[in-house]
Amino acid sequence: MNRLRALSWTIFFFAVAGIILSAISLVSHYSHSTTEFCSIDETFNCDLVNRSIYSSFLGVPVALIGLLGYGFILTLARIAPWNKGISIALFASALAGLGFSLYLTYVEAYILGVWCILCLGSLGVIVVITVLSGAALARLLFGRTSDEVAASQARHSVRS
Repeated sequence: MNRLRALSWTIFFFAVAGIILSAISLVSHYSHSTTEFCSIDETFNCDLVNRSIYSSFLGVPVALIGLLGYGFILTLARIAPWNKGISIALFASALAGLGFSLYLTYVEAYILGVWCILCLGSLGVIVVITVLSGAALARLLFGRTSDEVAASQARHSVRS
């Protein structure tokens, strides 16, 4: 349980980082001024990415979708990390976020030809969350808890 709790808190903190990155991107999406720290040159320019036609999905800014997605992941990570259903929902949400983020990275690389450091940071965050939530789910589905290991060791020592 302690490892699940540690994984849950780590996912929580990465989700907070994702919320911060998405919030900054959302401000950039609606802003009319240049984002100095993020618009470095023609190769790295968050303003071009965050204000392109690809910055919205069905009329909703992708940064807002990210903000809501990270909020959902944050909530799932804290509800009941030991619950298999919650853990499956967390991993599925992380996979969906990763898929969407990879699609947006493809758009940056091959359609726009411009990179957004906030978006790349968000990609890194969702990769870590996906790996951690997958590890937590695997531990729940296939791993043994420390109580089970202790009980197993006690049974084997009694037989000896």
